Amino acid sequence: MSYRGPKERGPLASEGRDYNDGGRDYDEGLRSSEEEEPVDELEKDKAKTSKVYTAADTLLATEESSMGTHALSPDWSFGINYTLPVFNLQDRDQLVILYAGAHVGVIYNHTSTSQHLLQGHGGPISCLCMSEDRRWLGTADNGREPLLIIWDSYTGIPVHTLFNGPTEGSVIALAFSKDAKYLATLGGGEQQCVHIWDWTNEQDTPLWVANLYSELGFQSYIIFNPGDSTELLSNSDSQVLFYKATEGNLEYIAPYLNDKSFNQSVGSLGQSLFHWRGQQALTATSAGNLVLWDEGEEAAGRNAIKLLPLQREAITVLTSTDRWIVTGDVLGHIKFYDENFRLMSWYSDFSLDAIASISFSKDAAPEPSQDYPESCILADQPFVSRSFVVSTVRATVVHVKTPGGGPQTLLREHCAPLHAVACHPRRPILAMGSHSGILKVCDYNTKLTLASRVYESERIQCLIFDPQGFYVAVGFASGAVHILDASSLHSDAEDCFHFSDNSITHITFSLDSMYLATADTGKAVTVFHLHSSPGSTTQQWQLVGRHISHYKPIRELLFGVHLDSTRPRLLSLAMDRRLVEYDLDSSMEQQLLVLSAERVEQSAVPQCMTWYPPLSTERFLLTASDQHKMKLLNSTTNMCRKTLLGPTYESPVQKMVVLPGSSYTYYLAFITKDKVGLQILPLDGNPYSSLAVVCHPGGVSQLVCSFDGRFVFTSGGADGTVLRWRINPHALQATAALGGSHLDPFYALLEGGRGGTLCREMEDLFYYCQLRHQGIDSMAPRQVSTSIPLTEVPFLMRALGFFPSEQELEDMQNEVKFSKYAETGKYVKEVDLAEFLRLYINHRPAFGISRKELAESFRVLGFWDGSGQMAIPRDQLLELLQARGEHMREDEVVECLTVLSGEHMREEVEGEGILPATGASEKHAANEEYSLDCVIPESISAETFTGHILGFPSCMKTRDKSCPSE
Repeated sequence: MSYRGPKERGPLASEGRDYNDGGRDYDEGLRSSEEEEPVDELEKDKAKTSKVYTAADTLLATEESSMGTHALSPDWSFGINYTLPVFNLQDRDQLVILYAGAHVGVIYNHTSTSQHLLQGHGGPISCLCMSEDRRWLGTADNGREPLLIIWDSYTGIPVHTLFNGPTEGSVIALAFSKDAKYLATLGGGEQQCVHIWDWTNEQDTPLWVANLYSELGFQSYIIFNPGDSTELLSNSDSQVLFYKATEGNLEYIAPYLNDKSFNQSVGSLGQSLFHWRGQQALTATSAGNLVLWDEGEEAAGRNAIKLLPLQREAITVLTSTDRWIVTGDVLGHIKFYDENFRLMSWYSDFSLDAIASISFSKDAAPEPSQDYPESCILADQPFVSRSFVVSTVRATVVHVKTPGGGPQTLLREHCAPLHAVACHPRRPILAMGSHSGILKVCDYNTKLTLASRVYESERIQCLIFDPQGFYVAVGFASGAVHILDASSLHSDAEDCFHFSDNSITHITFSLDSMYLATADTGKAVTVFHLHSSPGSTTQQWQLVGRHISHYKPIRELLFGVHLDSTRPRLLSLAMDRRLVEYDLDSSMEQQLLVLSAERVEQSAVPQCMTWYPPLSTERFLLTASDQHKMKLLNSTTNMCRKTLLGPTYESPVQKMVVLPGSSYTYYLAFITKDKVGLQILPLDGNPYSSLAVVCHPGGVSQLVCSFDGRFVFTSGGADGTVLRWRINPHALQATAALGGSHLDPFYALLEGGRGGTLCREMEDLFYYCQLRHQGIDSMAPRQVSTSIPLTEVPFLMRALGFFPSEQELEDMQNEVKFSKYAETGKYVKEVDLAEFLRLYINHRPAFGISRKELAESFRVLGFWDGSGQMAIPRDQLLELLQARGEHMREDEVVECLTVLSGEHMREEVEGEGILPATGASEKHAANEEYSLDCVIPESISAETFTGHILGFPSCMKTRDKSCPSE
């Protein structure tokens, strides 16, 4: 049965531009001379100034420094996306390969030990390809706004970009035609599409489009016919499609193939290729067979005419070079066949796992000589082939140089999620551990591996060096903890513990290296102590105790020292909002006692904490919450001393590290869900004092910094990659300076800016509070000043539409009251307008309160009423207000709801003549008989609460229609 593609052209792609005129035809191999358009002398001069046009026929060796403009620059990628192929760009005078890691493409020069990172994608790279001459590279991602970028491999410059995804959904396969003029993309959405682009012209519209039927299976591989750029094929694990491009149309057919076709098992289909002789095509299968396709009656069609049983093992890679057909299989064997499918040579002694990709050198094989091995056929002819690069499914990349060369290992990386990263406290050494059980220690300057160890049946979850650099502590998903020698990674049996069956999530040493603490998914904290046995010179780690101190997951485990002492102290912070301190001097055998446990958040959920640097005489703990707020807690009393607006980059801060610095200059590195950022200290809520860039689009799991503060390292967890980021604080300082000084950055956060309605209203209310404090009815001369009493702050906040809780009001007043106490020993009792502005910006919700959040509260607490809306019974609402959270007295509930509901509902019903022009609050003030029944219905819906009580615009919340957020 045949399928025909659509006759109409595909949808217009989003507008994209060519960089450095790289999309033009500077390479003679891209177009024939007959197709070139005449270019005037001015255009020729412009082209000659392009780096792409003037690039020599050699690959870039070093990356230009971007330190002058970027505060955070990725300059090295540890790890590889082993699910994508590795390409051989050059292997004669220099050995250069291309692969993907997280959201960057990596051009790795093994000879000079350098990398050039192809940066531009906002999502994980989903596929990449290379032109026949190795000049042009294509990459695509599967982010929220997918991009397809074509790069010049000589300069690393992006020469053409297709924005917002060239297909519906992400691109899962790319292929260049033999002359690199056309690029084929295979979409990965529910409705798969094949697009063919003439990317060398400044057009963002595909030449041909074909929509695929879901019955054909999920297509995952695509390739052009090297002899005819208008023909290509794609295949899924059960169906091969053959395409033929005609004028304005891309047609395809799906030839019939299953086990009945040849009365034997065919196997799942793998990669395919066109035979260089004639019109035949080949498809490898998991049963070790090759399906041979030949021309049929259809114009672009092929029929399966033969099934060739090449081997017993599943074939994972099928490619060709010169006149050889090459296969790679699950046993790590590489075999070469001639055009008649006779086995000519094979490589089976490399000790590789399943082959993922094979890429041959662009340099032609030399003439046969006695250095080449003999082929396997009876004629004993010399077997000549090009050098090639092989990658495996376990993230190993090797280079095989011919003739007679053995495998040279280029990369041996992690092939499982990588969460554990740690930096040595005194040397440029990085330790990495993954769920594959591989623990590797390398020098991040020279990129040399110093030591490695493999745990066959364990998954490494976290690790850390002790502050002296003598030990490496490793936590495993099984709950085991091993303490290793930092140099050899050797451990004694007595230094391996297993006191928990839950995965270790946090592990940390005390500053004197005498204590080790761990936290696990069982919400428990375990502490070990380095103990010296009486009469012995050796020290041994022993269990101090274990305590289940939280009822929700632990977010941070932190050692410190007591004030005016060197005695260590241990703190843990969890999602239950409790900060717990432990008694490390407990004399009870194997029992860890709790010294204190305090609730540090009211509604927000803590995400992380760290010690604030000594920027003042007072010592602080710095915490970050899911509401994009940061808090400074007094290290002794745990009193909230300051609340600040934190970085607001879509998701909240998940981990932060203070970089080593001088006594005057400190910076804070942090990570969010998918970004890494840098913040200037001290914190003040200025949004221009921080920046963040995408580091691992699939999610970042760990952040560490180097001992000298020059680099930070991020691990991507599932993507198996660690990125090294070079820090340039001067660029961040310059960015902050552009945001303005003094109050300018804070005015920018107000709706309408400094001259807006909110700012003018704030000034009016600020001076009205002065009059209110002196007495509204007073006829005495007014004492005008620049400040208001601290007691007026709650009223001013509420007048501006921000209704903080009593705890939040207490935190605000303490923040101002104790702001100068450590320096002067005196309380601050007044606040000026500038200080109030900072207080308002830092304490109010970062993104306001949306109707969607209120509707969600009704969904949790309420029920569906007869009209299809979520509602809460009046009695239940009043009980919740009086008994949950911060308790309210009955008269307080009546007063608040009277003021809110009375005014809004009166305005609505007075227009209909139902009530006289007397507000409910006025009735209450006049001691008339009054009840909430007059204004609060028996059942309160989300619409009633948001619209009538709070005065929000009308918003219907039903089963089928959700309320939009503000």
